[in-house]
Amino acid sequence: MTSFRCITSTALVLGSSIAICNAFLTSQPLHQPIARHTTNLHVSNGSPDAPKTDAEDQELQWDLFTRHQALDGEWWGNWDTYDYMGDRVGSTVAGVSLKPDNEGTSVEHKHRILSASTQSDCNTCFSSSEVTTMPTIATYTPESLGRRHRCAAVGMVVGPSLLKSGAMSTELALRHGNGRVRVTFQHAPVWERGVEPGSCPPQGLKLFRTVVSKERLRDSNDEAIEGTIQGPPSANEEKDSPPLPGNPRFFRPVPPFDWHAKWAGTSWTWGPQTGDRGWAVEELEDADAWHGRPTGDTSGVWSLRLPGGVLIQCPRVIVSGMPGICRLAWMPEAEGKEGTVEDGNKAKLLRVEASVSALEPIISDDDDDMMVGFYPPILSSLRTDMMEKVGELEGATLQEREQAADGYVFSQNDDAEPKEATSPKMDVGSTSSQRTSAPIDEKLEQKIAEDPRNALDF
Repeated sequence: MTSFRCITSTALVLGSSIAICNAFLTSQPLHQPIARHTTNLHVSNGSPDAPKTDAEDQELQWDLFTRHQALDGEWWGNWDTYDYMGDRVGSTVAGVSLKPDNEGTSVEHKHRILSASTQSDCNTCFSSSEVTTMPTIATYTPESLGRRHRCAAVGMVVGPSLLKSGAMSTELALRHGNGRVRVTFQHAPVWERGVEPGSCPPQGLKLFRTVVSKERLRDSNDEAIEGTIQGPPSANEEKDSPPLPGNPRFFRPVPPFDWHAKWAGTSWTWGPQTGDRGWAVEELEDADAWHGRPTGDTSGVWSLRLPGGVLIQCPRVIVSGMPGICRLAWMPEAEGKEGTVEDGNKAKLLRVEASVSALEPIISDDDDDMMVGFYPPILSSLRTDMMEKVGELEGATLQEREQAADGYVFSQNDDAEPKEATSPKMDVGSTSSQRTSAPIDEKLEQKIAEDPRNALDF
């Protein structure tokens, strides 16, 4: 199992030196000054514990939000939209503005969309641009932030939230230096095969859209109609001005073998009962290294591996009583090459995963057999990992690493047969409407036996 050690402060390996800092803070490169922050969790009997009061929790979340997400600038990126098949169906150049006020007591959230532009000789600028600033989406305060947001070190989850269309949205974000990656999963109501949609309450939520954005922090520009703006990160920009250690490189080849290594670092976990906790991860074991299994551990996992060291996973279908895990893994930096400014820099791995629950029925007080609605979706747990590469895997051949990169977990026993994934049998309940099931072939029946969620479709 992965070796964890509960901590309040730990030694983070930074380049060739060791610096002592708060366990919940992101590691920073040696060439930059290490910031000392005031965020500390309550310590009881030598172990970190959740904040004692709601006010302390609000203060902690606000500190994390304004340190890692709501910064002085705008997050510009390409908002790439993918369908259920994993095909990119659209892209929009846009910026996210999370602007704190002068007192630091509120943050204004706006989106700016690039409508039209004429490219200049500058690789990172538009000589003439038309930017549409959308109306203010929200204004956050320490008291209101926790309604939809939850931060864990450099990671953040927004949601799960219900949209006006009836779909559920879950957004994950990871920040590293002057860059971050955001992914939004959207699940829509779905019914079992043979059931007319709308004839009964939804029996599941199936993924239908995913939006991924690789963003760079740019200087704020108040010119909303005409002017020169810095757009999203580009390959030419990184070629002409290579990012310094501590900042991500989005446009670089990342072989699948790079995911399989010895990783160590710190982890921030949160749960409704346990609260916020910090851990020193001395070694990440295979069972916990889900980033090395891009297709997931069961057939119910939807996944997409993107250029630049980005991997996303989420449930294909979310049903009542079975929490779904949404995941984002990102390798923002590779090992530094000898003789370069990155010499001695270690590869970085950031991960965030959120467990969400939905479609929990509300039972009538007058009739135990009558459902009157659904409870809002909830966040069941949150975890953020900040890892550095500390070595190569031992005892793993090149063929085994290649199989793992394709989604298979290698076994130390060569004769061991792969273990089939099983899931609890799903009971979608009875409905008052008459229905006849669609014909099911043997192949589909086998898939349903492996994972009952395969019986659900649009």
